[in-house]
Amino acid sequence: MQRLQTLRFSINSGFSQSHHHWMLRNSAFLIWALCFSVCLVGCSVIDYSPGPMVDQQASWGVLPFLNHTETPQAGRRAEAITQALLYSRGVMNVQRYPASFQDEAALLSSDDKVLDAAMQWAKKQQLRYVLTGTVDEWRYKVGVDGEPAVGVTLQIIDLDHDTVIWSGVGSQSGWSREAVSAVAQKLIKTILGKAELM
Repeated sequence: MQRLQTLRFSINSGFSQSHHHWMLRNSAFLIWALCFSVCLVGCSVIDYSPGPMVDQQASWGVLPFLNHTETPQAGRRAEAITQALLYSRGVMNVQRYPASFQDEAALLSSDDKVLDAAMQWAKKQQLRYVLTGTVDEWRYKVGVDGEPAVGVTLQIIDLDHDTVIWSGVGSQSGWSREAVSAVAQKLIKTILGKAELM
């Protein structure tokens, strides 16, 4: 009887140790996977306002993105990415603020005048919605790794009512060898994905 109890204790102890080692291995794997996924995605912070369903079949326009960075043409790059992402979401009737108007707008003395000129152009085109925004960061960080970092805001404006019906803001950093434009595309895609299109 004592030998049977000893045998049972030995089996239970062996099972407990094996289970304990299995749990440790799986915990270590889960921690590693979580760390890897965080590194893969990079740091990002996104906020957005809830808004109504927006008609993707309507006529849209992409207005100038105000460039608040020291990187030349960052606003135009963000505009091009945004226009392409609108197409990918099924918004096929999209016009972009002409480059000639952008050059003229750049000579205006304030951001408000730039947006006012762009809005007047959009209304002449009889557009229903326009998407505009700002670029607040578009650079490679200073340091050994030099990670790319992007920060943008987006706004959808209903021209029938001259009202901002949706807005989103976000920032994201990437790998040291990743292009800043690739990080910008991921970020803008994520933010724009929060807008509900029908």
